[in-house]
Amino acid sequence: MSLGFLFRTAAKLGVCQHVQPLHTGCQLLAAEKALLMKLRKNTGYTFTNCKKALEKFDNDLTQAETWLHEQAQKEGWSKANKLEGRKTKEGLIGLFIGDNEAVMVEVNCETDFVARNEKFQQLVKDVAMATLAHRPKKGQAGYVKNFLSNEDLNKLSLDDGVSLADQVALTIGRLGENMSVKRAVTVGVPAEWRIGSYVHGGVGTQPELAMGRYGALVIFEGGKKGEEDVLGRQLGRHVVGEAPQSLGNMDDLPCGESETRLLPQTFLGDPSRTVAQFLKGQQARVFDFIRFQCGETLDEKK
Repeated sequence: MSLGFLFRTAAKLGVCQHVQPLHTGCQLLAAEKALLMKLRKNTGYTFTNCKKALEKFDNDLTQAETWLHEQAQKEGWSKANKLEGRKTKEGLIGLFIGDNEAVMVEVNCETDFVARNEKFQQLVKDVAMATLAHRPKKGQAGYVKNFLSNEDLNKLSLDDGVSLADQVALTIGRLGENMSVKRAVTVGVPAEWRIGSYVHGGVGTQPELAMGRYGALVIFEGGKKGEEDVLGRQLGRHVVGEAPQSLGNMDDLPCGESETRLLPQTFLGDPSRTVAQFLKGQQARVFDFIRFQCGETLDEKK
Protein backbone atom coordinates (compact mmCIF):
# COMPACT_ATOMS: atom_id res chain seq x y z
CA MET A 1 0.00 0.00 0.00
CA SER A 2 1.48 3.39 -1.08
CA LEU A 3 1.88 6.36 1.24
CA GLY A 4 -0.09 8.52 -1.20
CA PHE A 5 -3.03 6.13 -0.99
CA LEU A 6 -3.04 6.39 2.82
CA PHE A 7 -3.11 10.19 2.70
CA ARG A 8 -5.91 10.22 0.11
CA THR A 9 -7.92 7.81 2.22
CA ALA A 10 -7.31 9.85 5.38
CA ALA A 11 -8.39 13.02 3.61
CA LYS A 12 -11.68 11.39 2.56
CA LEU A 13 -12.32 10.35 6.13
CA GLY A 14 -11.55 13.86 7.47
CA VAL A 15 -8.54 12.83 9.53
CA CYS A 16 -6.22 15.54 8.18
CA GLN A 17 -8.56 18.41 8.93
CA HIS A 18 -7.08 18.67 12.43
CA VAL A 19 -3.44 18.98 11.34
CA GLN A 20 -3.47 22.78 10.86
CA PRO A 21 -5.35 23.53 14.11
CA LEU A 22 -2.77 21.42 15.96
CA HIS A 23 0.02 23.78 14.83
CA THR A 24 -2.07 26.82 15.80
CA GLY A 25 -2.83 25.20 19.15
CA CYS A 26 0.89 24.82 19.86
CA GLN A 27 1.38 28.53 19.22
CA LEU A 28 -1.46 29.37 21.59
CA LEU A 29 -0.02 27.13 24.29
CA ALA A 30 3.38 28.82 23.96
CA ALA A 31 1.78 32.27 24.24
CA GLU A 32 -0.24 31.24 27.29
CA LYS A 33 2.88 29.78 28.91
CA ALA A 34 4.74 33.05 28.31
CA LEU A 35 1.91 35.00 29.93
CA LEU A 36 1.89 32.60 32.86
CA MET A 37 5.64 33.01 33.38
CA LYS A 38 5.38 36.81 33.15
CA LEU A 39 2.52 36.96 35.67
CA ARG A 40 4.42 34.68 38.03
CA LYS A 41 7.53 36.88 37.75
CA ASN A 42 5.55 40.12 38.24
CA THR A 43 3.60 38.97 41.29
CA GLY A 44 5.52 36.15 42.95
CA TYR A 45 2.32 34.13 43.40
CA THR A 46 2.10 30.39 42.74
CA PHE A 47 1.74 28.99 39.20
CA THR A 48 -1.64 27.53 40.17
CA ASN A 49 -3.03 30.90 41.27
CA CYS A 50 -1.54 32.68 38.27
CA LYS A 51 -3.08 30.14 35.88
CA LYS A 52 -6.44 30.51 37.61
CA ALA A 53 -6.27 34.30 37.26
CA LEU A 54 -5.41 34.17 33.55
CA GLU A 55 -8.22 31.72 32.87
CA LYS A 56 -10.67 33.92 34.78
CA PHE A 57 -9.83 37.01 32.71
CA ASP A 58 -9.18 35.41 29.30
CA ASN A 59 -5.40 35.96 29.52
CA ASP A 60 -5.72 39.68 30.33
CA LEU A 61 -2.48 40.20 32.23
CA THR A 62 -3.44 43.50 33.90
CA GLN A 63 -6.80 42.28 35.21
CA ALA A 64 -5.25 38.99 36.33
CA GLU A 65 -2.53 40.78 38.30
CA THR A 66 -5.05 43.14 39.95
CA TRP A 67 -7.28 40.22 40.92
CA LEU A 68 -4.35 38.26 42.38
CA HIS A 69 -3.36 41.21 44.58
CA GLU A 70 -6.95 41.64 45.75
CA GLN A 71 -7.28 37.95 46.62
CA ALA A 72 -3.92 37.96 48.39
CA GLN A 73 -4.98 41.03 50.37
CA LYS A 74 -8.20 39.36 51.49
CA GLU A 75 -6.32 36.20 52.42
CA GLY A 76 -3.70 38.27 54.21
CA TRP A 77 -6.22 40.10 56.38
CA SER A 78 -8.00 36.82 57.13
CA LYS A 79 -4.72 35.21 58.17
CA ALA A 80 -3.68 38.34 60.10
CA ASN A 81 -6.89 38.21 62.12
CA LYS A 82 -6.34 34.54 62.91
CA LEU A 83 -2.72 35.11 63.99
CA GLU A 84 -3.42 38.26 65.99
CA GLY A 85 -2.18 37.91 69.55
CA ARG A 86 0.72 35.60 68.76
CA LYS A 87 4.00 37.01 70.11
CA THR A 88 6.31 38.82 67.69
CA LYS A 89 9.66 39.12 69.48
CA GLU A 90 11.86 38.53 66.43
CA GLY A 91 12.30 40.79 63.42
CA LEU A 92 14.63 43.51 62.20
CA ILE A 93 15.73 47.08 62.78
CA GLY A 94 15.91 48.99 59.49
CA LEU A 95 18.04 52.13 59.16
CA PHE A 96 18.42 54.59 56.29
CA ILE A 97 20.60 57.72 56.14
CA GLY A 98 19.73 60.42 53.61
CA ASP A 99 20.81 64.04 53.08
CA ASN A 100 20.73 65.55 56.58
CA GLU A 101 17.94 63.17 57.55
CA ALA A 102 17.56 59.59 58.72
CA VAL A 103 14.94 57.02 59.66
CA MET A 104 15.09 53.95 61.90
CA VAL A 105 12.24 51.44 62.19
CA GLU A 106 11.45 48.21 63.99
CA VAL A 107 9.31 45.55 62.31
CA ASN A 108 8.58 42.33 64.20
CA CYS A 109 7.71 38.74 63.29
CA GLU A 110 7.56 35.43 65.14
CA THR A 111 10.76 33.70 64.05
CA ASP A 112 14.28 34.53 62.92
CA PHE A 113 13.64 32.32 59.87
CA VAL A 114 11.01 34.74 58.54
CA ALA A 115 13.16 37.75 59.49
CA ARG A 116 15.71 36.49 56.96
CA ASN A 117 13.11 36.14 54.22
CA GLU A 118 13.40 38.57 51.31
CA LYS A 119 9.67 39.43 51.40
CA PHE A 120 9.88 40.36 55.09
CA GLN A 121 12.95 42.49 54.44
CA GLN A 122 11.08 44.23 51.62
CA LEU A 123 8.37 45.06 54.17
CA VAL A 124 11.01 46.60 56.47
CA LYS A 125 12.20 48.74 53.57
CA ASP A 126 8.62 49.76 52.70
CA VAL A 127 8.04 50.86 56.29
CA ALA A 128 11.28 52.86 56.41
CA MET A 129 10.71 54.63 53.09
CA ALA A 130 7.05 55.42 53.87
CA THR A 131 8.05 56.82 57.26
CA LEU A 132 10.76 59.01 55.78
CA ALA A 133 8.45 60.24 53.02
CA HIS A 134 5.94 61.44 55.62
CA ARG A 135 8.54 63.18 57.78
CA PRO A 136 7.38 66.78 58.41
CA LYS A 137 9.83 69.14 56.72
CA LYS A 138 8.08 72.39 55.90
CA GLY A 139 8.48 75.23 58.36
CA GLN A 140 10.92 73.29 60.54
CA ALA A 141 14.55 74.30 60.96
CA GLY A 142 17.33 73.06 63.21
CA TYR A 143 17.27 69.62 64.78
CA VAL A 144 13.95 67.79 64.47
CA LYS A 145 13.20 64.35 65.95
CA ASN A 146 9.88 62.57 65.54
CA PHE A 147 8.84 59.24 67.07
CA LEU A 148 6.01 57.18 65.52
CA SER A 149 4.06 54.44 67.26
CA ASN A 150 2.38 51.39 65.76
CA GLU A 151 -0.86 53.34 65.41
CA ASP A 152 0.90 56.24 63.67
CA LEU A 153 2.69 53.93 61.23
CA ASN A 154 -0.41 51.97 60.23
CA LYS A 155 -1.97 55.22 59.00
CA LEU A 156 0.85 55.82 56.52
CA SER A 157 0.74 54.73 52.88
CA LEU A 158 3.23 53.67 50.22
CA ASP A 159 3.90 55.51 46.96
CA ASP A 160 1.24 53.46 45.16
CA GLY A 161 -1.41 54.41 47.72
CA VAL A 162 -1.47 51.06 49.56
CA SER A 163 -1.62 51.56 53.33
CA LEU A 164 1.14 50.13 55.50
CA ALA A 165 -1.52 48.17 57.39
CA ASP A 166 -2.57 46.49 54.12
CA GLN A 167 1.06 45.82 53.18
CA VAL A 168 1.68 44.14 56.54
CA ALA A 169 -1.45 41.99 56.09
CA LEU A 170 -0.32 41.04 52.58
CA THR A 171 3.09 39.93 53.89
CA ILE A 172 1.43 37.96 56.69
CA GLY A 173 -0.67 36.17 54.08
CA ARG A 174 2.43 35.31 52.03
CA LEU A 175 4.68 34.16 54.89
CA GLY A 176 2.13 32.78 57.38
CA GLU A 177 3.44 34.48 60.54
CA ASN A 178 2.08 37.26 62.70
CA MET A 179 3.89 40.57 62.15
CA SER A 180 3.73 44.08 63.51
CA VAL A 181 5.21 47.47 62.70
CA LYS A 182 6.31 48.43 66.19
CA ARG A 183 7.91 51.90 66.04
CA ALA A 184 9.97 54.35 64.05
CA VAL A 185 11.94 57.54 64.48
CA THR A 186 12.94 60.18 61.95
CA VAL A 187 15.52 62.91 62.44
CA GLY A 188 16.50 65.98 60.47
CA VAL A 189 19.64 68.00 61.20
CA PRO A 190 21.17 71.33 60.13
CA ALA A 191 23.68 71.22 57.27
CA GLU A 192 26.71 71.51 59.57
CA TRP A 193 25.65 68.57 61.78
CA ARG A 194 26.21 64.87 61.13
CA ILE A 195 24.19 61.69 61.66
CA GLY A 196 26.25 58.70 62.71
CA SER A 197 24.79 55.21 62.51
CA TYR A 198 25.51 51.59 63.26
CA VAL A 199 23.59 48.32 62.82
CA HIS A 200 24.68 45.14 64.59
CA GLY A 201 23.92 41.61 63.39
CA GLY A 202 23.50 42.86 59.87
CA VAL A 203 21.40 40.90 57.38
CA GLY A 204 19.42 41.90 54.37
CA THR A 205 18.89 41.91 50.65
CA GLN A 206 18.12 45.63 50.41
CA PRO A 207 21.37 47.53 49.66
CA GLU A 208 19.84 50.95 50.41
CA LEU A 209 18.79 49.91 53.91
CA ALA A 210 20.96 48.61 56.75
CA MET A 211 19.15 45.88 58.72
CA GLY A 212 19.99 43.94 61.86
CA ARG A 213 19.00 43.14 65.46
CA TYR A 214 20.31 46.42 66.93
CA GLY A 215 20.53 49.92 65.52
CA ALA A 216 21.68 53.36 66.65
CA LEU A 217 21.62 56.94 65.39
CA VAL A 218 24.01 59.52 66.83
CA ILE A 219 23.62 63.25 66.20
CA PHE A 220 26.95 65.06 66.39
CA GLU A 221 29.04 67.95 65.14
CA GLY A 222 32.72 68.22 64.30
CA GLY A 223 35.29 65.51 63.87
CA LYS A 224 38.49 65.39 61.86
CA LYS A 225 38.03 66.39 58.23
CA GLY A 226 37.37 63.43 56.00
CA GLU A 227 36.87 61.08 58.96
CA GLU A 228 33.35 62.11 60.02
CA ASP A 229 31.72 58.92 58.73
CA VAL A 230 34.19 56.76 60.66
CA LEU A 231 33.56 58.80 63.81
CA GLY A 232 29.80 58.44 63.38
CA ARG A 233 30.13 54.68 63.04
CA GLN A 234 32.37 54.46 66.13
CA LEU A 235 29.86 56.42 68.21
CA GLY A 236 26.95 54.36 66.90
CA ARG A 237 28.78 51.14 67.72
CA HIS A 238 29.38 52.38 71.28
CA VAL A 239 25.69 53.25 71.73
CA VAL A 240 24.64 49.80 70.52
CA GLY A 241 27.20 48.00 72.67
CA GLU A 242 26.97 49.98 75.91
CA ALA A 243 23.26 50.94 75.79
CA PRO A 244 23.40 54.38 77.45
CA GLN A 245 20.09 55.76 78.67
CA SER A 246 20.88 59.49 78.71
CA LEU A 247 23.46 61.88 77.27
CA GLY A 248 25.07 63.46 80.35
CA ASN A 249 27.55 66.35 80.26
CA MET A 250 31.11 66.65 79.00
CA ASP A 251 32.44 67.30 82.53
CA ASP A 252 30.48 64.50 84.28
CA LEU A 253 32.56 62.13 86.41
CA PRO A 254 32.15 58.44 85.49
CA CYS A 255 30.36 56.07 87.89
CA GLY A 256 32.12 52.89 86.81
CA GLU A 257 30.64 49.95 84.93
CA SER A 258 27.11 50.88 86.00
CA GLU A 259 27.31 54.25 84.21
CA THR A 260 24.23 54.84 82.05
CA ARG A 261 25.08 58.34 80.78
CA LEU A 262 26.76 58.31 77.39
CA LEU A 263 29.47 60.95 77.83
CA PRO A 264 31.01 59.63 81.10
CA GLN A 265 30.94 56.01 79.90
CA THR A 266 34.20 54.23 79.10
CA PHE A 267 34.55 54.47 75.35
CA LEU A 268 34.11 51.10 73.66
CA GLY A 269 36.78 51.86 71.06
CA ASP A 270 39.39 52.96 73.62
CA PRO A 271 38.87 51.79 77.25
CA SER A 272 41.55 54.23 78.46
CA ARG A 273 39.22 57.17 77.81
CA THR A 274 35.62 58.18 78.41
CA VAL A 275 33.39 59.08 75.49
CA ALA A 276 33.73 62.75 76.47
CA GLN A 277 37.53 62.52 76.43
CA PHE A 278 37.44 60.76 73.06
CA LEU A 279 35.19 63.48 71.63
CA LYS A 280 37.53 66.24 72.85
CA GLY A 281 40.37 64.56 71.02
CA GLN A 282 38.23 64.46 67.88
CA GLN A 283 37.07 68.06 68.34
CA ALA A 284 33.53 66.79 68.21
CA ARG A 285 30.34 67.11 70.21
CA VAL A 286 27.35 64.76 70.55
CA PHE A 287 23.89 66.30 70.81
CA ASP A 288 21.61 63.25 70.90
CA PHE A 289 21.35 59.52 70.21
CA ILE A 290 18.65 56.90 69.65
CA ARG A 291 19.06 53.16 70.18
CA PHE A 292 16.69 50.39 69.05
CA GLN A 293 16.95 46.75 70.09
CA CYS A 294 14.69 44.30 68.30
CA GLY A 295 12.09 42.78 70.62
CA GLU A 296 12.66 45.08 73.59
CA THR A 297 9.63 46.49 75.37
CA LEU A 298 8.93 50.14 76.07
CA ASP A 299 9.21 49.37 79.80
CA GLU A 300 12.73 48.06 79.19
CA LYS A 301 13.60 51.34 77.47
CA LYS A 302 12.47 53.29 80.48
